[in-house]
Amino acid sequence: MTNYNQLQMNKFLGLPLLLSATFIFAQNSPSSSEDVLNALHQKEQLTNSSIVKNIPFTNVGPTVMSGRVVDVDVNPQNPTEFYVGYASGGVWHTKNNGTTFTPILDNAPTQNVGDIAVDWNNGIIWVGTGENNASRSSYAGIGILKSTDQGKTWENVGLLDAQHIGRILINPNDADDVIVGATGHLYSDNEERGIYKTTDGGKSWKKTLFINAATGVIDVAVAPNNFNIMYAATWEKNRKAWDFSGNGNGSGIYKSKDAGATWKKITTPESGFPTGKGVGRIGLAVFDENTVYAVHDNQFRREKSGSLKKSEGLTKEDFKTMSADDLLKTEDKKLNEYLKTNGFQEKYRADNVKQLVRSGSVKPIDLAKYLEDANSMLFDTPVIGAEVYRSNDGGTTWKKQNENYIDDLFYSYGYYFAQINVDPSNVNKIYLAGVPIIKSDDGGKTYTSINGDNVHADHHALWVNPKMPGHLINGNDGGINISYDDGANWIKSNTPAVGQFYAINVDNEKPYNIYGGLQDNGVWKGAHTAKENVEWHQSGDYPWKSIMGGDGMQVQIDSRNANIVYTGFQFGNYFRLDLENKKQDYIQPKHELGETPYRFNWQTPILLSSHNQDILYLGGNKLHRSLNQGTDWETISTDLTNGGKEGNVAFGTLTTLSESPFKFGLIYTGSDDGLVYMSQNGGGSWDNIANSLPKNLWVTRVLASKYKKERVYVTLNGYRSDDFEAYIYVSDDFGKTWQDIANNIPSSPVNVIIEDPENENLLFVGTDNGLYASFNRGESWEVFQNDIPNVAIHDLVIQAEAKHLIVGTHGRSIYKADISSLQKMTPEMLAKDIYVFLPENITHSSKWGSSWSSWGKPQTPGLDLNFFTKNSGTLEATIFANNGIEVSTTTLQTDKGLNILSYDLAFSKSGKSAYLKKVKTELKEATNGKTYLPKGNYTIKLVGKGIKETVAFEIE
Repeated sequence: MTNYNQLQMNKFLGLPLLLSATFIFAQNSPSSSEDVLNALHQKEQLTNSSIVKNIPFTNVGPTVMSGRVVDVDVNPQNPTEFYVGYASGGVWHTKNNGTTFTPILDNAPTQNVGDIAVDWNNGIIWVGTGENNASRSSYAGIGILKSTDQGKTWENVGLLDAQHIGRILINPNDADDVIVGATGHLYSDNEERGIYKTTDGGKSWKKTLFINAATGVIDVAVAPNNFNIMYAATWEKNRKAWDFSGNGNGSGIYKSKDAGATWKKITTPESGFPTGKGVGRIGLAVFDENTVYAVHDNQFRREKSGSLKKSEGLTKEDFKTMSADDLLKTEDKKLNEYLKTNGFQEKYRADNVKQLVRSGSVKPIDLAKYLEDANSMLFDTPVIGAEVYRSNDGGTTWKKQNENYIDDLFYSYGYYFAQINVDPSNVNKIYLAGVPIIKSDDGGKTYTSINGDNVHADHHALWVNPKMPGHLINGNDGGINISYDDGANWIKSNTPAVGQFYAINVDNEKPYNIYGGLQDNGVWKGAHTAKENVEWHQSGDYPWKSIMGGDGMQVQIDSRNANIVYTGFQFGNYFRLDLENKKQDYIQPKHELGETPYRFNWQTPILLSSHNQDILYLGGNKLHRSLNQGTDWETISTDLTNGGKEGNVAFGTLTTLSESPFKFGLIYTGSDDGLVYMSQNGGGSWDNIANSLPKNLWVTRVLASKYKKERVYVTLNGYRSDDFEAYIYVSDDFGKTWQDIANNIPSSPVNVIIEDPENENLLFVGTDNGLYASFNRGESWEVFQNDIPNVAIHDLVIQAEAKHLIVGTHGRSIYKADISSLQKMTPEMLAKDIYVFLPENITHSSKWGSSWSSWGKPQTPGLDLNFFTKNSGTLEATIFANNGIEVSTTTLQTDKGLNILSYDLAFSKSGKSAYLKKVKTELKEATNGKTYLPKGNYTIKLVGKGIKETVAFEIE
């Protein structure tokens, strides 16, 4: 029995840890649970002491496209109340059937969720952190969180190194009896995976099922009326940055008859269920003690069948065995059809391809290789795919239910799905979640799609009402859908801001627009002034607009014409958009016939040159440049990676680009295999400047400085080897030497670094667990995320004129903050006891304190006075009219750092009396009972220990 009390953050970081604060990491080795605990403790301390902790952020949405749901848990007595777990967006609660939601995990150290379970009798919530899917952006968690007060506070109760939680089950008769299925690390082997059981509410855990260090438990299901009878699905997988195997001998189904205390494997060769290396992810659904269903992602190859129709046209496979003579005899019409259908460059048509073959410079097999990149194995593998098995004898024997292949459900992504549900009131009615959601009324023999209008693709969670057949609550990559007629029609419940952004950008319009690409939700554009509310349901005009589908990627906007936008979807599929004329042109560079195909990263980098907005860069494994907005391309480098690796995921690709604002053609590239290259002559020659940097890490950002020609910043990321250290470096000599500037940033993979456009010393960094600012170019860092939970920060951009920092999160959409005060924080200012920033003047309104009707909320003015104090303490703030009359006063406790005095521009009771005695005027009391200051000049005096400061403002 393993006791976690000493490691569970001393009741969630309430007491100092007995662990060393020194981080020692082997190169590319997985971070330990002690490392993670130390980082969480350090992050909490930095948050409390941050000098920018009072600067607010505002979430600007969008919400309508939502984000990936991993689980729903519904009140069985009142299905209008339920909880939703989002993969990287936390846990949200609704009491009004999804009309509105409240986040309940925001005060926890993570927003990464794998599974949730609610003890509705006692109000206890369990959250298994770390997403249970094995996606390329499935973030690790910090074990099991437990709340006994509906999410107001959370306690970590262990299993920290499990990192990804598959399922949680609570004994309905004993709230302290809980089963957890842990999948373990995503990118590395580890021992803390399998089935864990607690009988004391999480104070201690016992591992009751363990297969091996590469096999975890992805699903656990229990007989509805007998907690002793349960089934567990084990899953062996091996994910690397360049390859993913989602199957293995460790995958199978186990059964327990004693509430998870002991287990026996029931998918034996004699059982009728597949066994061996091809067994992939399995999902379970139990109808009663005898009847259990399993959906299986079968990775064994399909048998060749004469019944399969052979295409009349040419296929890629034909050219692998075709001789040169046979190709030359091929009809031009058939050859051209193949070339056009498969996207060959325009110059490759039948006549000149045949000439290339005659000359010997091209072989027929090159017409197949032209289409085969690093993703071919992923998409071309003829596996059996989804299949459904049923047992009527408690798992002793199994029978496959589907008579035909269940195609177009998992496609090539079975590892991402494998969820099955059975209607508690009908043993033959089952639901399968995949890219679409489908149902069967005959026990899995035949299926119909219920992926209707208003329903996103990629489904991960489903609740079936046991008391009302046809009432479904479904969670997918696009949020929550609810149906009351068994999927014939659906309601969308997407008010939470849980968008999973990969990249963001802004234009210079007024008001300026924010652009961003999201996981599986395309690319969207919206004004930064857009308000997130449901008024658009009436107007029909949602303020954010979709401008591209697929998985949304990077965005570049022409500074001369904001209607010209460059963006696209995964693996380098980019377009030039003309938003005004609703046109789009495909602009991906194409390799030459006979060349090895270019490799494009999932998030392929693009960059418009700041020197000439007609010039566009795009990075594959080589760097490409267009001088005419992507119409034509030239390749200006050799391979700038280590050459790729054998696998089914594109690897050996460029991930980030930067060009110096000081010099056209001073270009930097970073790759997914740890290389950073520089060219000082527009690609004429290249130098690898990563030799002294840590090896084999993903380069997430390379940034040419705005302030010094020789300066360049680099961030590296070990997420894909479960290494959570923070890697940030700067060079002031074109990369000849590097300085580590991560310093006091707690361990968390780093995604982005940017410079402030006005303050050379001000840097911002986004990590997988939050946002940081530095006022001394990385010598020290401040947590900077007031109102932002501990969520992955994928991208940052500053709108220079507005002085806004825009934050793209992978789980909580987009935030913005006014950083004008931060830009003025120089070393000289930081040395002062107090520094008060001049407030902007305010325009008077006679409508202050009133509303357009007696039912509306009154308009309320406000003045926010920003000031910096070197030390914390107490200040007396007094507001005076220009004739010296004291109109209001307040006392406030200040923190070390930036503070905000928020004044509602109203008289105090005594201030109003004093004013009326000296000024013969009429002061009108507003509808809300307050009397607001009239037009005029005012001063605010701040007085404290050793402090006396005065600042003026005007109500115009």
